[in-house]
Amino acid sequence: MPYIEQTLQARLLIVDDEPVIRSSMSRVLTEIGFSVRSAEDGLSALVEIRNEVPDLILSDLEMPGMSGFEFLSVVRRRLPSIRVIAMSGAFSGDEVPSGVAADAFYPKGSGVRCLLKIIDGLAWPERLPANQPNPSAPLRIQRNGHDGSGEPCVAIACPDCLRTFQQPVGGSLGVGREAQCVHCRNTVYYAIMEPVDSAPCRSARKVKQAGPSQLTC
Repeated sequence: MPYIEQTLQARLLIVDDEPVIRSSMSRVLTEIGFSVRSAEDGLSALVEIRNEVPDLILSDLEMPGMSGFEFLSVVRRRLPSIRVIAMSGAFSGDEVPSGVAADAFYPKGSGVRCLLKIIDGLAWPERLPANQPNPSAPLRIQRNGHDGSGEPCVAIACPDCLRTFQQPVGGSLGVGREAQCVHCRNTVYYAIMEPVDSAPCRSARKVKQAGPSQLTC
C-alpha cells in the first residue's frame, strides 16, 4: 500500500532556514493530512525531535548553525528508522547528492506532485514512539584537560547533536553531574572517572609484570 495511504496524520518535520518555504510547505502538507512541525536549522530540529520523534523529515541542505548535511548525518546515526528526504535548490535530478545521509532527494521548486511522489515511494518502517526515552545511565568521562584559565575541565560529546564541548569540573570523582550542551542545549548527564593512566593503575601493571617470585615484603 502506498506510503501516503498508510500514514494519515504521519508526523512530518520540515527543516529550512527560509520562513516562506517552511510556511508554504507546512500549509500544503497539513491540508493533505500530515501532522506538520517545522524548524529553522539543524539544531532547532534536534530540539523538535527531542520533544517528539517524527516519522518523516524533509530537510534543506544549506542552513546556518547546523547544515542539513550535518543534521541528517546525526539523524541517521541516532535514529536510523526515521525516513529522510533531503531538499535543495543547488542540486538537480532525483538522485541523493553524494555525502548526504538521506533516503530520497527533492529538488526545490519541483512542485507538490513531485514531492508526494517521492514520499509515496519511501519504504514505511515500524512507527517510532512519540517521545525518545531518557538516557538510562550517565556518560562516564575521564578528567582530561584544562580550560583557557587553567581550571580542570572535561570534553563532553553530546549524545544528541554529537558535537563536543568543554565543561569546567571540580569536587569528587564519580559524582553524578549534568551539563547543558552549548550547541543544542540538550541536558547531558555524566560522571567523572579516574584517568586510565593514574598512579595506582601504573603500579598494578608493574606488579603484574614482575610476577610473584620478584615481589618482596
